[in-house]
Order: sequence, then structure tokens, then C-alpha cells
Amino acid sequence: MGINHTVKQGEHLSSIARHYGFSDYKVIWNDPKNAKLKERRKNPNVLYPGDRLYIRDKEEKQESGSTEQHHRFRIKSPKLELRLVLEDQYEKPIKNAQCELHVESEVFHLTSDGIGHINQSIPATAGNAILIIKDQETPLNETVVSIKIGHLDPVEEQSGQLSRLNSLGYFAGPLPNVSKEENLALFLSAVEEFQCDHGLTVDGKCGPLTQAKLKQVHGC
Repeated sequence: MGINHTVKQGEHLSSIARHYGFSDYKVIWNDPKNAKLKERRKNPNVLYPGDRLYIRDKEEKQESGSTEQHHRFRIKSPKLELRLVLEDQYEKPIKNAQCELHVESEVFHLTSDGIGHINQSIPATAGNAILIIKDQETPLNETVVSIKIGHLDPVEEQSGQLSRLNSLGYFAGPLPNVSKEENLALFLSAVEEFQCDHGLTVDGKCGPLTQAKLKQVHGC
């Protein structure tokens, strides 16, 4: 019969698939009953709390094999990639920097590439990570960055716009203990600054064109 799953903050499709016993998230993502959500969200690993996914029942599969022999079965499971971009306060890439990436109980020793990118395969169920820059050649040596995996909301939602703007160095708030009007003013100011920096019409509205540019500059 299958069930409907309501997405919670911090969940992404790879982790949801593993929770229900599927090694490949595409079994869920490509189900016709999820077509509308797939068209709306585009990226299966950037979902929004309250999104609903149909989870089909698992199907039994039989394989034939001779008795009294050993048989090896391999399960193909797509890897989950964590992609990071390191930039300084002037938006210049922090390239060739030695780093430590802590994901659950694992520690990866990595080096950013020539444009400041870091890519690392991580467990599909990982929820948190810590990046430590370990390079004395950069003034950001020993900088510690906490990463919440799966917590980035879609760019169509204001919460997703806020997260991307803040990550890119545009102070968009929100601030605690201030009015909604003051936080809205912060957000609009950050949008205007981003639009000005990237050759967009400066109107403070995070419409489709600004969303597309924000997604492009942020990387997702």
C-alpha cells in the first residue's frame, strides 16, 4: 500500500530512503506519485519541512543459485556528496588549503582545489559535520565551521533565501528580540546588496531572477 512521509527539518531524500530500507533514493524520487514534488523541488536533497513524499512498499526479489555453493550479491548505492566552497571575506577562493572534515566518527584530511572547492563522499544518514581549516598560509587558519547537512531549505522559500544570503556574507538576519518589521528590513537590505553586486534590478524583491542568481552563486 505504501505510506506518505512528511519531511521534517534536516531531512533529505538520501536519509529518508535509508530510513525506509532503500539503498537508492531514486526508487522514491522517480515514483509517479512524487512527480509534482519532483517538479517543484528539483533537488531531492533540498526539501522543505512539510513536503510530502509517497514511500512505496519494498518488493521482494528472488535470485536463482546452485545449492552448496557460495554466492555474492552486490547492492549498488549512490554516494552522497558534500560539496563546500571556501572563500575569504573578499569572495576570493581559499585554494590549496589543508582542511579536516569531521563527519560523525570519521575524519577526512582534504585539500581545497584551485577554486576553493572541497568534495567528499559522506554517509547518507549524516546530519552534522565540522570543517577545520588547517593551513598556516591563510589568515583563516584554525577556523572552525559547523555544517548542518540537509538543513538548507529550497531557494523558493524565504528561509532558503536567508540561509544563502547569510552564507554568502550578506547579513540578512533574522535577529532575536527585534520586531518582524526590523527583520524584514534587514532581509530586504541584504537582497538589494546582493542584486547590486550581481547586476540585477535592485528592488529588494527576491523573485525568480534573483532566486536563480542566488542559487547559482551559492552553488545549490
